Amino acid sequence: MHPFRKPMVATLAAALSLAACGPQEPIPAPEAPAAVEDSRTPAQREAERTPYELDSAFAQAAAEFRVPADLLKAISYTETHWEMVKGEVEFEGMPAAYGLMALRGGNVTLAARLLGVSEEAVRTEPLHNIRGAAALLSAYADELKVEREDLGAWAPAAAKLSGITHSGAQAQYIHNQVYDVLRKGAVASTPEGKVAVSLRPTQVQAQFASPGVHAMATGPDYAAAIWRPSPNFGPRPTDSTGDVQIVVIHTCESGYSGCWNWLTDTASGVSAHYVVNESGSEISQLVREADRGWHVGAKYDCNLNDSKMCDLQNVSVNHFAVGIEHGGYASQASFPAGQIDASAKLTCDITKDQGIVPDSYHIVAHGRLQPASRTDPGPNWPWATYISKVQDYCNPPLIIDSNNANNDSSKGYVEVSANWASASATAGYYGSGYYSASTAAVSDPATFYFYLPAAATKTIDAWWTAGTNRSSTAPFLITNASGTQLAKVSVNQQTGGGTWNTLGTWSFPAGWNKVQLSRWTTSGYVVIADAIRVR
Repeated sequence: MHPFRKPMVATLAAALSLAACGPQEPIPAPEAPAAVEDSRTPAQREAERTPYELDSAFAQAAAEFRVPADLLKAISYTETHWEMVKGEVEFEGMPAAYGLMALRGGNVTLAARLLGVSEEAVRTEPLHNIRGAAALLSAYADELKVEREDLGAWAPAAAKLSGITHSGAQAQYIHNQVYDVLRKGAVASTPEGKVAVSLRPTQVQAQFASPGVHAMATGPDYAAAIWRPSPNFGPRPTDSTGDVQIVVIHTCESGYSGCWNWLTDTASGVSAHYVVNESGSEISQLVREADRGWHVGAKYDCNLNDSKMCDLQNVSVNHFAVGIEHGGYASQASFPAGQIDASAKLTCDITKDQGIVPDSYHIVAHGRLQPASRTDPGPNWPWATYISKVQDYCNPPLIIDSNNANNDSSKGYVEVSANWASASATAGYYGSGYYSASTAAVSDPATFYFYLPAAATKTIDAWWTAGTNRSSTAPFLITNASGTQLAKVSVNQQTGGGTWNTLGTWSFPAGWNKVQLSRWTTSGYVVIADAIRVR
């Protein structure tokens, strides 16, 4: 943190005059990071978004510029979830955003003039980034004659700071995001478990034009989306290069409302087919999938995609791609689970409609295709989880429960002898309970049958409840429809309870295949037959 410093320029008009004296510093092109799966837990990734204790910084900036601290916190949460983002240009003409307050372009310059510090300090130092936003809001409050003691009266100043120009996007930003955060409250912790920022709920209404209550048209290609048509599109080529073959994943380098505002502005000259908001609760469709969006500024180089689809070498990516933007930033430490889930459902729908293989060669990062100037969606996009979710939504896994009442008998069922006892004493079971049996040198397995209409390679997972009396060598036998045992997998059921545990992946023929949990292992324990997942 940096000590309190008095602003050298007291008025917005003076800052504007000084800002006109010279050009802004150029924004360097970022390097493309490797797309690797993050080993941190979701809670760890979320905590690392805000590694600083920032309440005092918000309080200091609020007192210095007579701006409500809660408003600063709500704007910062809306823009970055209280994370120091490092800007990247996603759309030509939209400057990169920086810091906790997502200040960009002219706002960085004006804030620096108002504070009497360098633009680099505004971009990279948490306190100065917050102070910069407070200084701008204070100047806008003077200009708009805001009643400073009335939190709801600050809404027009917050809208002006956002840079959003579309009236509908402004209304959504103010009512459904900034002031919604104020009403609900929020809190963030540091990785050490200390409170980073705390925003208590406040009953407040924004003094701003309402977004109105009216039916929104659904997306022409995805019914769960809102149709907000962009003028920025063109026809796809009529030859094979115009056939949709990939889905490109982007981050907006802004919040959701600002993103679709920009992509539906004629002057921006850019678009994507979809935008997914930060929580996953709303998706906008901006361009029909049959049309060519303007979201990748590069020709296809198959060498960047493991030599796949090389027949499209040097063809504009936009010709054969559908683009999905996501509210957020390539530099952020984690992505909300709701956003990842909603996006995976959307991507599954696109791949099914367009006949695209839902794998990592046909669902690709913007930064992978345009590495010279883009890195989005960034190194912390959870690729393995995302692709797995897409595939699961496109081809839902088959789960065979220990209770046949929960199974579709045409697809799977379980058989056990009278020696297996139905139980539900240990928490963490799948469905309504599980079977248990003591280990013994007998051939008396619990058998989970699953039917495949065609030969396929499938991964088998097992679910059980854990306990100290469970076998540490519980044997699962994998047998195909021809009666050939493919594998014996011994697992430790003293651990791994209440979750799916992967047994392995095998090729199965069409017909009734089976997974059996045998009792034949070291005596003195029990084995648990709860559920099997085939995916």
